[in-house]
Amino acid sequence: MTSFTRRLTFTLGLTLGLITSTAVHAQNALQDITKSKKVTIAIPNDYPPYGFVGKDLQPQGLDIDMANYVASKLGASVELIPVTSANRIAYLQTRKADIVISTLGKTPEREEVLDFTHAYSPFFQAIFAPKSMAIKSWADLAGKSVSVTRGAMADSELGKVIPANVDVKRFEDHVGTVSAYTSGQVQVIATSAGEGGTIMYQNPKLNTEYKLTLKDSPNFIGVAKGETALKNRLNEIILEAKRNGTIEKLSTKWLGRTAGELPL
Repeated sequence: MTSFTRRLTFTLGLTLGLITSTAVHAQNALQDITKSKKVTIAIPNDYPPYGFVGKDLQPQGLDIDMANYVASKLGASVELIPVTSANRIAYLQTRKADIVISTLGKTPEREEVLDFTHAYSPFFQAIFAPKSMAIKSWADLAGKSVSVTRGAMADSELGKVIPANVDVKRFEDHVGTVSAYTSGQVQVIATSAGEGGTIMYQNPKLNTEYKLTLKDSPNFIGVAKGETALKNRLNEIILEAKRNGTIEKLSTKWLGRTAGELPL
């Protein structure tokens, strides 16, 4: 065997060993959680009503309740790790978190780098307005003023359903859209569930509530790519939570609406 052949054989063997090691490691998360009885879950802490810091300085919200529920079903204590939209996937890839429960939507691009469970909660674009305002159908928006961010998903969906005699005020950014509603310049706001939740949390005197859905885009739990055993166990937990009413209770508690039909 020549020196080149020996080097090539060694390199191939090392590469195959690394691939095998990675593949084995990629299937170890559930086993590690079961053995250590501890799970790390990445959650939001700045996005009401899904995750935020309460007056007691403790994290709360739909995603936090779901994270605690998942941990209990895994028979593990939970370490909640605050993440942002920008770094939550990286926390999975670098093994800083076993699971991400943080308003994670499923896209083809994300499916290339992580695995998704069944959906566990709604996320949506919607109409929000004061509780005292009766809005039960799109026709009830007639004669009312609505703020929305120009070009946002809520804007495009709003154009499909509103009556002709609605005064739509379009703003160039979300700050302007929210400010117009909270200052009383408009009566209604069309925005995301997260932004609507933030308004309700930060401006309780406005008595804002969810009224009508413009578009559903549910949330999924994320795990590292290849963690099939963990994904399957989480799917079992989600299906059980649907059957026993937990999913419905969390949605009603935090979003003010039913969970509806969530995709598998």
